[in-house]
Amino acid sequence: MPPHARILIVDDHEDTLYALESALAPLGHLLGRATSGDEALKQLLRGNVGLLLLDVHMPGTGGLDVVRYMRRLEQTRQIPVVLLTGFARDRQLGAAAYGLGVADLVTKPVDPWALRTKIRHLYDAHQRRLALEAEIRALRARLEERTPTPAQPALPHPHAHMAPGQPAGAQTGELERDRT
Repeated sequence: MPPHARILIVDDHEDTLYALESALAPLGHLLGRATSGDEALKQLLRGNVGLLLLDVHMPGTGGLDVVRYMRRLEQTRQIPVVLLTGFARDRQLGAAAYGLGVADLVTKPVDPWALRTKIRHLYDAHQRRLALEAEIRALRARLEERTPTPAQPALPHPHAHMAPGQPAGAQTGELERDRT
């Protein structure tokens, strides 16, 4: 994910989108918006999304459906998701959301300061994780370039030259010495 990855905000109410954008603007990240689950999926598939702030209850494709689809695709599987709900939290919704790997479930109306703090932490942690994964891949590639692939192991296995069914030590005479 490039450092300029967007935070995608998805809600079917324009006034809620505006409020969420206003709450997150001080973070300084690029913000994207979508008014439906289908539109959110299209933007996710285009790439460049670093975090998804997603309403649970929308007409058509709801928030949980979007997350289910995301988790099946390699390119969107690791994107952090914060779900928003205008309804009281219930155990079934929480179980379904957290079972899909959602980072948090927030009830509207949101506290702008608390939301900013959560989003900043999740976005930054995801960025660090991706940077570490890229560094690991680069180091592994460098290691593979420098390490020749041996045709044979450096030391042969101790029983490598034994006939099948021959007990260990028979070839070197160890069995004879042990009997005496």
